[in-house]
Amino acid sequence: MRTILFTISFILFYSVSYAQQEPIKVEGNAQGTTYHITYFDKQNRNLQPEIEKILADFDQSVSTYIPTSIISRINSNQKNVIVDKYFKACFNKAKEVWKNTNGAFDPTVYPLVNAWGFGPGKKQKIEKEKIDSMLQFVGFQLIKLKGNRIVKKDPRVALDFNAFAQGYSVDVVSEFLNSKEITAYIVEIGGEVYAKGQKPDGKYWTIGIEKPIDNKESGNPLKAIVKLKNLAIATSGNYRRFTIEDGAKYAHHIDPKTGYPTKNNLLSASVFAKECISSDANATGILVMGLEKSKVFLQKHPELQAYLIYSDDKGNYQVYETTGLKSIVSDAEE
Repeated sequence: MRTILFTISFILFYSVSYAQQEPIKVEGNAQGTTYHITYFDKQNRNLQPEIEKILADFDQSVSTYIPTSIISRINSNQKNVIVDKYFKACFNKAKEVWKNTNGAFDPTVYPLVNAWGFGPGKKQKIEKEKIDSMLQFVGFQLIKLKGNRIVKKDPRVALDFNAFAQGYSVDVVSEFLNSKEITAYIVEIGGEVYAKGQKPDGKYWTIGIEKPIDNKESGNPLKAIVKLKNLAIATSGNYRRFTIEDGAKYAHHIDPKTGYPTKNNLLSASVFAKECISSDANATGILVMGLEKSKVFLQKHPELQAYLIYSDDKGNYQVYETTGLKSIVSDAEE
């Protein structure tokens, strides 16, 4: 999976006096990043072995960093590759968001992602002619899912689900916890989060959204505090993963229409939805679209709520926030 693009810092408050029920915490490494899961279980079960098996199987489906994964075999044009439920879910969601964002979100940018040095492939020397040639086989209309197989119009078309697969893996783990009748939990994988229910003491699950300060190594100060209940959040930003080319900063989000990293005043997009796969995919699309187009997009999609941090003409942080967040998001500096 993609390396971590950003960090959402957890601020978790527990009551140790409520019916003597303690939270169960499991954490580890997955998808090139880390995961942290906290849940309350009257049976006091350690579900980590099963969770790690799920995450390993998930990687074998949609990780471009594993040569034997389903997506890697499709990208290398191996014959008779049968897709699984994870791949299908990612493909169908990608198609939906691609249409809704008018192509701002497009998983066929994978060759460009590699060329710019943001994928498992070797970074290439960027030249306009090379970018233009790659754009000929970038476009989600060039690939279809028929039954359990992928059909390409051009064999050079390649898929990259890394922009939203971590969000989907949060949903997959959440579904597993639901199957175990866990009713209060929070799942975080690489910064993508879903929280269900409330803690036994009645408190909300609480997380923080970082200030978008360029920082590849550690956490940033918080910009906002969020209370979550039966809600997912994913943040996409240009401050975690970027490269410097001829003295200029290039963020990892590639515009499928130009072949170049996006350049606009939108610094980070935190998107809230009922499912984390939707939060994650749309956060990426919004960051590519930029602030003004995103405002129009969000008005057309009330199922999504968003907290957007952007830079004004003087370089100061400003926030655009949809109305549905007023009761759950507060300024961290208040």
